[in-house]
Amino acid sequence: MKQIILKLVRLAIGLFLYPCGIAMTIKADLGLATWDVLHQGIGFATGITIGQASIALGVVIIIVTSFFGERLGWGTLANIIAIGGLLDIFLFYEVFPTFTALIPRFIMLIVGIATMGLATYFYMSAELGSGPRDSLMVAIKKRSKKSVRFIRISIESIATFIGFLLGGKVGIGTLVMAVCFGYFIQFFFNLFKFDISKIEHRFIDHDIRALHNYIKNKRDKTNDSSTDA
Repeated sequence: MKQIILKLVRLAIGLFLYPCGIAMTIKADLGLATWDVLHQGIGFATGITIGQASIALGVVIIIVTSFFGERLGWGTLANIIAIGGLLDIFLFYEVFPTFTALIPRFIMLIVGIATMGLATYFYMSAELGSGPRDSLMVAIKKRSKKSVRFIRISIESIATFIGFLLGGKVGIGTLVMAVCFGYFIQFFFNLFKFDISKIEHRFIDHDIRALHNYIKNKRDKTNDSSTDA
């Protein structure tokens, strides 16, 4: 039980920090974060919010990564729903301040990127299923000899390019994000000695089987008791 609670706390911290980081990069107004360029582009094309686009794209990515053998965890579902939902809330209520001077905006951008990197460590180390975008990163990592940094930068760059074609806002902050995010993730993984290739997630099908076995055992014990009587 203690381990389960610890995992849930890690997951909650990660899923709270990540939209905080995204919101800070957006409020910095130096160009949207890489994935959010794509989310905004999807929003322009469909009329939905950035948060809603994040949720929709997350579902699509999960379907794609399932073909690579990446399975669904409770943390995966929480990631899809919580990050998009909290992001819309943070932006709607303007939780983070707006600066006009360049230096404070750039500082907010860097802090936001670092926060997202730290959040990635927290919710992935919970081992309750990676977020959809991180599931894609893990799937590629397991099938290649490339570093997390290289894989992440490649994914972020592709997402940015597609988002730009759809009309998403690109700026100097987007370039900083594309280059630095992978480094921040690698930094926090190294800092906490966290190796994603050794992750052993607990997936939803594990809990379904455990519940099925529990019910079966209870039924068998009941039947045995009735037979003895």
